[in-house]
This record gives sequence, structure tokens and C-alpha cells, in this order.
Amino acid sequence: MGTFKENLVVIPTYNEIENIEAILRKVFSLSHPFDVLVVDDGSPDGTALKVKQLQLEYAERLHLLERKGKQGLGTAYIHGFQWAIGEGYRYLFEMDADFSHNPEDLVRLYTACAKDGNDVAIGSRYIKGVNVVNWPIGRVLMSYFAGVYVRFIMGMEIMDPTAGFICYKREVLQGIGLNDIRFVGYAFQIEMKFNTWKYGYEMTEVPIIFTDRTKGVSKMSTKIFKEAVLGVLYLKIRSFFKTYIRKTDAQVAPISPIAELV
Repeated sequence: MGTFKENLVVIPTYNEIENIEAILRKVFSLSHPFDVLVVDDGSPDGTALKVKQLQLEYAERLHLLERKGKQGLGTAYIHGFQWAIGEGYRYLFEMDADFSHNPEDLVRLYTACAKDGNDVAIGSRYIKGVNVVNWPIGRVLMSYFAGVYVRFIMGMEIMDPTAGFICYKREVLQGIGLNDIRFVGYAFQIEMKFNTWKYGYEMTEVPIIFTDRTKGVSKMSTKIFKEAVLGVLYLKIRSFFKTYIRKTDAQVAPISPIAELV
């Protein structure tokens, strides 16, 4: 591919009607340009419809993938990444729709990759103390010690391995093989970072302040947390039997028929 597009932010949504317009307008107001792809899992509250309305205002910059039913965070990002790679974007970002991630920090993540030479930049809640606002202490402790657990089992020195605010160079997503990713919840975030590390890509953590949502409902559940705990053990054991060779000529799988680009 000859000409690359620059930046695409992938935002998975399910029932984010209270946040989606504000988060999109904020991203599009930034001094550095970012395009956005919303991956909506059939939100019954009209999230996708609102995105379609905003597409009339932000033509060429706002894209929408609609999927039928809740299929998990991990598959939403993989669908989004596959589409973005096919469209020729150079830097791909993960970000929540609920303002727990400050859109202004997108510029700092971009700088860490595009100008500082890193392959992946992670918006980290724990690289400089504990920078979490409005979470109950129980959830803060659960999240923090999840990182301790991951570092102990995997040997990967990432302070915030469950972080979901990230910038990837396209070469990383091609090289690790998105079709090999198996998990869909918090374990998805851990698996992506673990594979990135095992394949030898350069990662850095950029300190951010994480603010819990004030509108809408959290998607966190006991099932997702359990998947992360058991997934770490699975990933570590599997790594003993896997050879990590970058896929230099990786084929990007077509978007599943269950997702439709609008």
C-alpha cells in the first residue's frame, strides 16, 4: 500500500447513547487530527443511530461498524483493527466511549509512538502511583493487584496490563497475528500486551488519570474478571510451546459477515 492514513481511534460501544456524541465531538476538536471508528454491538438505546446522524457532520472522519448482539470487547477491537489495517491507517488507538479515558491524552500516546519511536504506547493508571478517580477502593485494589499478579506470572514489566487506552503501530497488529487472539474481556488486553512483548516490540507506558464513568452503566462483570485470572495462566503455559516469529507478510482476515460497515 502506497499512501497511509494517519490515526484511527477504535471505540467499542454498547448502550452509550449518553456519552457517544460528546466523546466524538471532543476527539474531533483536538488540535491533532484523529479519525474514529465506532464498533457498536447492536445497542438497543440508539447509539448507532446517533453515530449515523453525526456522520453527516463528520464525513470521511467518522466510521461505523454495526454488529448483531454483544460479542465481547476483544472481538470488537479485532474487527476494528482489521478494518483499519485494510484502510491503510498507520496508528490505531483503543479508547472507551465513557470519558474514563481523556481524549486529550490521545495526542500524548501518538507522540510516544510517532515521535519517540515506540511501537506501542499504553495509557497507564499505575506508572506514577495510583491515578484513578471515582472508583470504590475495592475495585482500585482489584485492578492494581491484577497487575501485580500478571507481572508475577508472566514476567512482563508492565504496570497496567489491563489498560484499555492504547496506541499501536499497524506493524504490531499485523506482526502478532490478530487471528491468534483468543480472549474477549480483560484477558484480551493482557493477551495483546503479552504477545506484543513476546514478539519483541517496544512498549512504553504514558501516565494518565483514569476517571470512572459518570453516565451509563459499566460493562465489568465477575465473568470478565475470572477470564482474566485464568487467562493469564493459560497464556503463560501456552507460551512454553509457542514460537514467537513476527508475521511479516500477515494476511488481514476479512470482516465477519456479522459486522456491517456504515
